[in-house]
Amino acid sequence: MKSFIMNLIKEINLLWTPVYPYLAKQIEEVYGRKDGDILDIGPFCGLIFNFIENNIGNSFTIGTFPEGMGLSFLEEARKKGFEKMVRILETDPSLKGIENQKIDLAIFRGAFFFPSLFEVDFKAIDRVLKPKGVAFIGGGFGKFTPEEIIRKIGKRSRQLNLEIGKIEISENEILKNISKATLKANFEIIKEGGLWVLLRKD
Repeated sequence: MKSFIMNLIKEINLLWTPVYPYLAKQIEEVYGRKDGDILDIGPFCGLIFNFIENNIGNSFTIGTFPEGMGLSFLEEARKKGFEKMVRILETDPSLKGIENQKIDLAIFRGAFFFPSLFEVDFKAIDRVLKPKGVAFIGGGFGKFTPEEIIRKIGKRSRQLNLEIGKIEISENEILKNISKATLKANFEIIKEGGLWVLLRKD
C-alpha cells in the first residue's frame, strides 16, 4: 500500500479515538456478553482496545489489511500496554490465518466505503464466527457519540475519507452483496448512527 494512503489511515484512526468509547458502547449493547473471542477487522481498527479496557472479551485479535498496517496497531498496543494481550495478524478480506468458528464478536469498521482498498468478504466473516457469534460491519459515528465530538472531527474526517477513496453506497447495494454470499448467519441492517450490517449466527 502506498505510504501516503497508510499515513492518511493512521491519521483518521487517531482522529476517531474520541469516538471509540461511544461506538464500543453500541456494539457492546448488541453483543450482550462479557466474554468471548473478539476480532477487529481491516485498516480502521482500534475499537478492540476499548473492549480490553472495559473488561469485555477473553481473547483479542486484530486482523488487519492492506499489507503494512500491522506495525501501526502493534505500536498502538504497546503504547496502551496491551501488546501481550492482542494478537496482530496481517491478513486480507478472506481472513486468511483465522480459523473456522473461532470468533464470538467481529467488528469491521469502514467496511463498505473503500472499494479501491478492499471489498468485504461476508462469507469469510460468516466462516470465522462461532455459533451464536455476532458481527458488526459498516461505518458511522454510532448512536451514542455526542454531537460535540462529531462536530469537532467531522470536517477533517470527511476530508481524509475522500482522500483515502471513500464512496457512497446504498442499503440496496449492500443487500445485493450479502445475497450473493450464501450465509449461515442471519443479518439485519442498522441505520442508527451510521450504516451497519449486523450478522448473528444461530
